[in-house]
Amino acid sequence: MATRFNALQADSTWQKVWDDRQTFAARDDSGKPHSYVLEMFPYPSGRIHMGHVRNYTMGDVLARFRRMRGYEVLHPMGWDAFGMPAENAAMEKGVHPGTWTLANIETMKAQLKRLGFALDWSRELATCKPDYYGHEQALFLDMFAAGLVYRKESAVNWDPVDMTVLANEQVIDGRGWRSGALVEKRKLSQWFLKITDFADELIDGLGELDHWPDKVKLMQENWIGKSQGLTFSFEILPGTGRGTGEAGGGGLPQSASPVEAPLHHQPAAGGPPPGSGEERVAVFSTRPDTIFGASFVAVAADHPIAQAIADRPEVAAFIERCKKGGTTAAELETQEKLGFDTGLTAAHPFDATRRLPIYIANFVLMDYGTGAVMGVPAHDQRDLDFARKYDLPVQRVVADGDLRDPVFVGDEAYTGPGALVNSDFLDGLDVEAAKREVIARAEAGGWGKGSTVYRLRDWGVSRQRYWGTPIPIIHCNACGVQPVPKAQLPVVLPEDVSFAIPGNPLDRHPTWKHVACPACGEPARRETDTLDTFADSSWYFIRFASQPKDKPFDRAVAERWLPVGQYIGGVEHAILHLLYARFWTRALKHIGMLDIAEPFTGLFTQGMVTHETYKSADNRWLSPDDVRDGIEIATGQPITVGRVEKMSKSKKNTVDPEPIVDRYGADATRWFMLSDSPPERDLPWSESGIEGAWRFVQRLWRLFDGDDTVAPGEGGDPTLDRKLHQTILGIEQDIEALAFNKAVAKLYELCTAIERAAPSPSRGNAIYTLMLLVAPMVPHVAEEAWAAKGFDGLIADAAWPEVDPKLLVEDEVTIAVQVNGKLRDTLTLPKDMAREQIEAAALSADKIARLLDGKPPKKVIVVPGRLVNIVA
Repeated sequence: MATRFNALQADSTWQKVWDDRQTFAARDDSGKPHSYVLEMFPYPSGRIHMGHVRNYTMGDVLARFRRMRGYEVLHPMGWDAFGMPAENAAMEKGVHPGTWTLANIETMKAQLKRLGFALDWSRELATCKPDYYGHEQALFLDMFAAGLVYRKESAVNWDPVDMTVLANEQVIDGRGWRSGALVEKRKLSQWFLKITDFADELIDGLGELDHWPDKVKLMQENWIGKSQGLTFSFEILPGTGRGTGEAGGGGLPQSASPVEAPLHHQPAAGGPPPGSGEERVAVFSTRPDTIFGASFVAVAADHPIAQAIADRPEVAAFIERCKKGGTTAAELETQEKLGFDTGLTAAHPFDATRRLPIYIANFVLMDYGTGAVMGVPAHDQRDLDFARKYDLPVQRVVADGDLRDPVFVGDEAYTGPGALVNSDFLDGLDVEAAKREVIARAEAGGWGKGSTVYRLRDWGVSRQRYWGTPIPIIHCNACGVQPVPKAQLPVVLPEDVSFAIPGNPLDRHPTWKHVACPACGEPARRETDTLDTFADSSWYFIRFASQPKDKPFDRAVAERWLPVGQYIGGVEHAILHLLYARFWTRALKHIGMLDIAEPFTGLFTQGMVTHETYKSADNRWLSPDDVRDGIEIATGQPITVGRVEKMSKSKKNTVDPEPIVDRYGADATRWFMLSDSPPERDLPWSESGIEGAWRFVQRLWRLFDGDDTVAPGEGGDPTLDRKLHQTILGIEQDIEALAFNKAVAKLYELCTAIERAAPSPSRGNAIYTLMLLVAPMVPHVAEEAWAAKGFDGLIADAAWPEVDPKLLVEDEVTIAVQVNGKLRDTLTLPKDMAREQIEAAALSADKIARLLDGKPPKKVIVVPGRLVNIVA
């Protein structure tokens, strides 16, 4: 064996061997126990960076370890290949999205292969290929037939320059992220999946996910947002003539009738009181106990009440202003609260003399609850901000201790527990009892009903863009919406499209969208919307498990692998991707295609790889390669060093792994990803860290280079034998817990123990076993050493070493020796040593004998296994 490990030679040699032998191809029919290890598949953006390397190294170690433990392991790889970046590239570079995407896949695949990941490339898939998305279209049609897909008009974020719908995340300060144009709210016919039908299941299922991070489960629970409360209605009274409008202008004039336009209000559950004949506005509240603290009613800008008076210029202007505001519940919480006084008032249900002004407000969502809310400023921060702005009453109705003054002061709403005050018949009740009492009276009076609502909305899957899965629907003027016959799938994207004009090229394609109706044969039109790319990633893990040509998957084969035992990915996907995947498997179970509800039984969200950020003198982002010693290499100008942040292509602080692998080899790169930080925490990239990893790989090689490596068998050094078996067990536990940095620390300790041990069969066996222990982490050096020593087969196929339980038990203990209460020495003694022998050993120790100076001790206290305290 050579004295220095040639990483580049070993990398290419063993990667070729693994490929040629299909070492990591999973067998569906294997009799071994099955284990499915999966990392979230990447978007093919061009090149991988160290964040990818860390993610896939973690999964790779677990996959290799499980193979050595006797499992048949499925560890596949594919590409989340549809989406806006490819269309942006088409517009900016003049290249077809497919050409750009497939070229990126080839580049990134070659980079991943250089790291020696134990991937089953025979199952590789790309979501942009018809042999994948055609099956997705079939699943969409199955859900359509089962009533889980529908079409309706829905408000969307419309970019008037790019002429496309934007996701909420693509709206920045009210403008399109690409065009910078002010985003408009439009109503378009959109396709939806009925995820809300599964809301309770999705919440209840979280309780069974014992191997998910608590923070992720909480994020999902909050996103679904199950709220229990009261749906009830306020009676709308004639206008009072205040006519204040927004900030003192507009509003209904004194003579205006509140019902001069028809108000098609959503009735409250239970309806209005019999015979009242009054117009009513329904609201939902999770805090009906605070009803006596209500000081206003607010409706959404697209609520029927608002729309009924939208012919007034000042009302229309305010509604337009609302449309320019936030698009998510989180944004609505933080933006400035604005309202328009409609001039209408509502009667308090328990006190007809109290009148609550009805506002149009920019913080109310039409698609949550009823699109109208009861404003209780003292006990809701959003309502308090609004009330302070428009000088509305703020009355305390929940008291904390002795705070019973009806006038609420301060700018922070009180949302804690307490007793009801200033609330008539509710006074003295606690919050929960008061809720029950109000609900009971509302139901008895017929003006309200206890109910449950969800923050979760049905999943809008329509996207007005080209590079996505075509929605397999045909629109016929005579027959209406028609599903594409399955025999005609896949509906393939046309190649001859142009991005010279903004908007969806499918809309203006001369032939693609024109098709015969499958029902009547008359001319009809294809759906030109494509599916949200989250649909592609909601079932890819099933297709990895089973890939028949004639259907999306074979149920029996898929269920041998599913659910995924360990899923690894970034916490940024904690809500939408994971929620949609959980919905998709439940939908497939609902229609009888799978008997799996939860797709991922184990989830791990790894930390990011971070790096300093750099800006040039003219405020351009610079990559680490552009900088040397605080200077921009190209210009010679000083640079500004920014914060250490997650590696991001937008900020150019990524590190390309290819030059690192070229210099240090795959194993050193992998080792650094595992060693320096707990895997759930961020890992700062550093040159010194990768150099330290390279030195450790060479240190391993020097150990493997000796002549004393032998096959299993102890003898000669019981201390080393015990250390070895404790390490085997510890690494097993650490890898299963994905605590890779702890496993790394144990391997450092074992290496040190081996290096210090005298030559013996125990030392030779420890080196042999060390090869096996490091094989999942640094597989190339392990394979090279295994072959050089002449052991049979590949170390990738070798069995994990067995633990000898007898050698896990310590037979020696460390005893602290104190003199007059101060620690003076420590002794390593046999664990079962008699009390008298422990005392004698302590008194005869050199340090203690010198301290006593021949004088007998006054008293000796022995605590077996722990300490000896000598009173001198």
